[in-house]
Amino acid sequence: MSIIIDKERIEERLSKLKEYAAILKSYQQYSFKKFKKDATLRGATERYFQLSVECIIDIGEIIIANLGLRKPNDSRDVVDILGENKIIPDKFAYYFGPVAGFRNILVHDYLDIDYKQVYGHLQNDLGDFDKFAKHIAKFLTK
Repeated sequence: MSIIIDKERIEERLSKLKEYAAILKSYQQYSFKKFKKDATLRGATERYFQLSVECIIDIGEIIIANLGLRKPNDSRDVVDILGENKIIPDKFAYYFGPVAGFRNILVHDYLDIDYKQVYGHLQNDLGDFDKFAKHIAKFLTK
């Protein structure tokens, strides 16, 4: 029995991830003062972060299902399973895994969003989306 990886669905999501990350990068030019004051900018930033993480989780779930790996307990577990199975480096998975928790804050704890944290992720962590995409692209070539 051979394993079939749904590359088309994964590549679709990688493309969207790249698109969303580029939009987020365009927001890096704004100062924290502007970010905090501009509700539209904040909302767009939060939404594109959410969509980016949704892409990551979807990609992980597709790979996990295609390979018949253990079922994730939650969104964070999706990234952990990718690391455990050497689809992405385990060290990167450990570091990157909390991104799922950040998505949960944006979606479920929207009353308590820490704008300094969102702005910090905007300024410092967008490269992680690119790293994730590169690891997945490398996996797909195997």
